Amino acid sequence: MLQDDRQRVDRWLWHARIVRTRVLAAALASSGHVRLNGRRVTAAGRAVRIGDVLTIALPTAIRVLRILGFAHRRGGAGQAKGLYDDLSPLPERATLATASPQRDPGTGRPTKRDRRALERLRQRSVGQDR
Repeated sequence: MLQDDRQRVDRWLWHARIVRTRVLAAALASSGHVRLNGRRVTAAGRAVRIGDVLTIALPTAIRVLRILGFAHRRGGAGQAKGLYDDLSPLPERATLATASPQRDPGTGRPTKRDRRALERLRQRSVGQDR
């Protein structure tokens, strides 16, 4: 029995290419790392509908996605992006500020003195975070 107005959350996560395998999608949904319209999903068979908002806690980021459609087969990345609207917040500027310093092109490798100065700078910034 196939219904076009809803789909299992694990199948949708897999079709939308949020996770690599359907088994991982089911495990993600069952583990409670997925929220459907603000409520925690604890079963992989939970039905999602068009217009629902999924909040997914992935190891690398938190993604907020609005469901725009369903797929009957898993397609390419372009087709998968058409299934959702990404509402995730942009990365914070604080993460950009903590990125490693860049050297000017053509200056060559850092000297031992430069390397030690960078290590002192990194140790100070780590100590300030605590």
